[in-house]
Amino acid sequence: MNPPEPAASPGRRELAELVRDWSDELAAWAIPDRITAAAPDSPWVLPGQVFARRADKMSAQPAGPSFERAWHALDPPGSVLDVGSGPGAACLPLLPRATTVTAVDADEGMLGMLAERTAARGVSARCVNGRWPQVAAQVAAADVVTCHHVLYNVADVVPFIAELTSHARRLVVAEITAAHPLTSLGQLWLDFHNLRRPDGPTADDLLAILNAMGLRPEFQRWRRPGGPDYASFAELVDVTRRRLCLPRDREGDVADALLSAGVDPAHPQDLGSSGREVLSVWWNGSAQNSLLTATADLAVRSSCCRDDRDTARTVRH
Repeated sequence: MNPPEPAASPGRRELAELVRDWSDELAAWAIPDRITAAAPDSPWVLPGQVFARRADKMSAQPAGPSFERAWHALDPPGSVLDVGSGPGAACLPLLPRATTVTAVDADEGMLGMLAERTAARGVSARCVNGRWPQVAAQVAAADVVTCHHVLYNVADVVPFIAELTSHARRLVVAEITAAHPLTSLGQLWLDFHNLRRPDGPTADDLLAILNAMGLRPEFQRWRRPGGPDYASFAELVDVTRRRLCLPRDREGDVADALLSAGVDPAHPQDLGSSGREVLSVWWNGSAQNSLLTATADLAVRSSCCRDDRDTARTVRH
């Protein structure tokens, strides 16, 4: 007869409960099959042009607590790893102090936009197409690890965070909206589908998980500057229609709903950004200077730089 399992410590029990709640709340965002089956387009829209404009704006005018923390940590200059990079809003502003840049993203098109932007600045970024932490073994440690607007896509958040931490020699800097990025579409889901959407998890839930992991995060709440996210109101209408799983002949209804929600057609901001309240969160990394780098380099050589082309659904914001 096997001896009984030792009781979990209070800290471990708390972490397990927090992670379970986080995962369950993310799972509640699944769209019912009856709605997706009738949708002509995928609702998991990645409006790449929106993220490219944000990356260009951040590169031209670096600002905000997330940038400031990463910039300060790169004194002296050092290497940067950007997880869930998109076109580079987090890492492009850091190029003047970055000795090397590695970008990880599950969307190959996003990585292509980032590579174009770094090349235009005379920098060759290493781009890894795959999902974190599955590709973490292929990636060397860096002085600073950035991860902006990704964590609401991660149900199994502890190993994801653990790999961020173990890949950072100096600092991990994450950015996340205070509320789930799609909560601001809740009224439209109710209007068009009579479907009530969840309101969690939140950034406060993430902070609780980080604390339960013993990482002692610091954070700052701030508001993202205003300004149009889309090139035109028509572009916003099309993306919103797709997100709501509506056919193309409902674009007029979506446009009317957006106007009623207070969207300014001359300055169309993304409703999928859940307002403008953002948290910058940072904590110390734990990477060793040599062992992790050597292990990752060996993994890269043995895999011949094969990419993990997982195309799981992603909601960016």
